[in-house]
Order: sequence, then C-alpha cells, then structure tokens
Amino acid sequence: MTKYRQERDIMKRIILTGGGTAGHVTPNIALIPTLKESGYDIQYIGSYEGIEKSLMEDIGIPYHGIASGKLRRYFSLRNFTDPFRVLKGFSQANRLIRELKPDVIFSKGGFVSVPVVIAAGRNHVPAIIHESDMTPGLANKLCFRSAKKICCNFPETLELLPKEKAVLSGSPIRKELLEGNPEAGKVFTGLTDDKPVIMVIGGSLGAANVNRAVRNILPELLKKYNVIHLTGKGKGDTSLNNTPGYRQYEYIKDELKDLFALADVVISRAGANAICELLALKKPNLLIPLPSGSSRGDQLLNAESFKKQGYSMVLTEDVLTDGLLLKMIDELYESRNMYIKSMTDSNQNDAINTIISLIRKYS
Repeated sequence: MTKYRQERDIMKRIILTGGGTAGHVTPNIALIPTLKESGYDIQYIGSYEGIEKSLMEDIGIPYHGIASGKLRRYFSLRNFTDPFRVLKGFSQANRLIRELKPDVIFSKGGFVSVPVVIAAGRNHVPAIIHESDMTPGLANKLCFRSAKKICCNFPETLELLPKEKAVLSGSPIRKELLEGNPEAGKVFTGLTDDKPVIMVIGGSLGAANVNRAVRNILPELLKKYNVIHLTGKGKGDTSLNNTPGYRQYEYIKDELKDLFALADVVISRAGANAICELLALKKPNLLIPLPSGSSRGDQLLNAESFKKQGYSMVLTEDVLTDGLLLKMIDELYESRNMYIKSMTDSNQNDAINTIISLIRKYS
C-alpha cells in the first residue's frame, strides 16, 4: 500500500501511460474493462496531441497531456530541443503524480511514458511496465530501474531483462476481439459460398509490397479461397472492387472481430500486438515482417520467435515472390490444425489476468 493510499479513503487509483503509436495504447485499452470491474479509478497520462489522446477521450478516460520528446540514436536537429521537452515532461508528470496520488502506474511504453515512470519512482509509486517486442526499446530501457515489474511477450526477452523483475505475460487483448461472429462476418462481407477465407492485414498504414504480391496472385487464390484484404488507408485498388470472392477495406474497426472469426488463415505483418492478437484468436498465420531497413528489426525477431514456438509461418520480404507466397498460403491452410494446437497450448494467452494480478499486488 502506497503512502498516497494511506492518505485518502477512496477507491484505488491507477495511472495508465504510453503513446506515440496505437501499439502503445491498445493494450492499455484492453485492461480498462477489468480495471473498472476491480474498482480502480483510471487516469491516463500521454502526450498533448498523440493518438492516445483521442483514443482515451473516445472511451471517457480522464486524460492529462504532458510534453514529450524522443531520444534518438541518430542525428536530428530535434536532438537539440527534445531533451528540454523531456525535462518539462518529467516536471509535469511529477506534479500530476503528486496531485492524482495514484496507488500504481502501468506503462505500455513509448517516449511519453519515460518521465511518468521515472517520476513514479521518485515519488515511491510502484510502476509496472510492458515491453511488446523481443528486444527492449530505448524508452523502456530507461524505465527499468524505476519499475517494480517488467512484463514481456516473448520467452527470449526474459534473458534481456533484470531477472528479479521479469514476467512473461503476453500482451493484453481486447475482450471484444474474442467475441466475433463468423455469420456476422459473412453478412458484412456478403460472402456466401463455403470457400476457406484468407484475411490479409497490412497494418494501419498498409504494406505496399504485401498488397502488391497478394493482388498479383489473386486470380489463383480465388480459385480456392475467398480473400478479405485490409489494405491500409489510401491503399485500395478500385479496379478490383467487383471481383467475386474478394473484399477490400482500407480500415475496419467495429467489424474486425467478425472478420477475424470468419477467417481460416491470416497473412500479417509481425508487429508485436498484431501477432499476439493472432495468438489469442488461435488463427493460423503467415507473417511477412517489416525488413530491418524499415524498422529497428523488431518485426523480424518477433516473427522468428513465433515461428520457433510453432505459432506461425514466416516469409521475409527479401525472398518474397508471387509463387512462393502462393505455395506458403496453401501449406499454411493444409497445416492449419497443427498451428491451432500449438497456439491453444500456449501459456501466453492470459495476459490480462497476469497483469491485473500484478497491479493488485502492488496497489
């Protein structure tokens, strides 16, 4: 019990933090229903205008914006100004923690979370942080010393964390994603036959190379499968709109759970949250990770871990060809039951309860 909890006789309070990308926010959103059921008052600290602000305001969570700066390992003119934003963010986070008097803090990462977690340590408020990727990012590394526990998605990550703080939790998945209805998916898409369904997900911004390869083999795919293609904003191809058995959407929100329920196999990038959703949904999948030139290489490592654990097939962009993609999709569908069994046997499917238990322990 924190000193703040002793000073006030109200429901326990938690501050959630994390931002910069949806991947640093959606796991927090997944925790919120259970936190509310457990009687927590929930507050959120994020950047002034990051994606986290609108996402929290949409679900009615009190939001507090602070200054945020990125600590880069490469040259940028902003390297000269962002340290001052970080210092300002720390001062603001410190003030907010003193005002809000939280019992515990949970951080999903991103640079906006760094001053919050460090300020928590300075004020003796227990902080639990979560690392999604196999190798910890710089923002979370800066928070290790101030954290009580560090949750992660991959067994390999445990070796890179302070032993006494490391917890293999998996990633929190929104409950509603697990409640999809395949019949509702059929109604939404208008697909009426009994062909197996392939869902292609290129990520929120789409994946040009993946989109192109799928469209190249579409005539062959449609002989055996229906295809649901989430192309990314602005990445649709109107010439394919009336193709029988093919449905493309730039972005899906509310109906996503039903499309997942309808899909037999999934082709996806290898972002940590995306693949953890596939694991929770037990969807056989072919991962096409972002190449190292387009990221810090985390997707390649994430994909390799899931392949090693028997959850995924992996096809890297450097060897991506139309013929190989078609061959691997067929192999994935034929072997789908093997992947479903491996994912069913996983011990990383109870992330919400694991993390909530830690939050209760330290609040």
